[in-house]
Amino acid sequence: MKLILSRKGFDTSAGGVPNPILPDGRLLALPIPDACAVSSYAEITQQGESLGPLVADLTRGRIAPEDGAHLDPDLRAEQVPRRSGWRPLFGQMGAAQSHLRNQGVGPGDLFLFFGLFRRVERVDGRWRFKATARPRHVLWGWLQVDEALTLGDRLPADLEWARKHPHCQRLGMPRNVLYMARRTLALQGDEGTSLAGAGIFPRDTARQRLTAPDAERVSQWELPGWCYPGTDRTPLSYHADPGRWQRRGDAAALRAVARGQEFVLDAGQYPEAVHWAARLIGESAGGSRSVGR
Repeated sequence: MKLILSRKGFDTSAGGVPNPILPDGRLLALPIPDACAVSSYAEITQQGESLGPLVADLTRGRIAPEDGAHLDPDLRAEQVPRRSGWRPLFGQMGAAQSHLRNQGVGPGDLFLFFGLFRRVERVDGRWRFKATARPRHVLWGWLQVDEALTLGDRLPADLEWARKHPHCQRLGMPRNVLYMARRTLALQGDEGTSLAGAGIFPRDTARQRLTAPDAERVSQWELPGWCYPGTDRTPLSYHADPGRWQRRGDAAALRAVARGQEFVLDAGQYPEAVHWAARLIGESAGGSRSVGR
């Protein structure tokens, strides 16, 4: 099994600001702007919150509620109205998809989505970032692959339910692939569990944080000690430089690269990764079961 750390949501380049952590700890991953999208921020809800007012306030009006939103990965049915048969999806294309292909990513592999987050507060009826809160990289969702579907010039009839997905608005583009989620999670070689094959981590917890607690930069990560590559295991992709890694007690310190969307780890070489991911999803996701209709 491959485990993929996938950078998604707003950041300083796409969207221009971090994703919000609400005062009650809820994580809201904001889809990046997309002029080709058929869904607007005003039409999308996440954990009961409309994204329209949030993006308008946090970007100080630079992004409007009516602007198009690239809802990808698309992990929860209740975010927008759905066609019958909807399943969670994640799309990738271009160079990032070439990297996934070269790493052999496919059915059974697990995406863990992370993004740049910062705490917000509501003052005088508007959202703003807390001045005392520092941004950090946080894991916010997951998707275990059931199928990898390469899109051509036309959408297959059995994918009509996915027509609104951003990558279905880019038919004919090279290396355009949809990863469809399993209905239930299967990380231990079984036929599935009661946990959903895709979902979000609803709240910020210490277990989901990648940025080290004492870090001066968000790219200074603190990972479980088993992540340290040593000399006999292939490192997390894009992180082969030994100078990026350091042992720190029971943890592995990593200076994460600034570029790259998908970082792939071969769980066959890191067997602890499977147990770690299963525990992360089981505890942080609160036993989420819904994957579609």
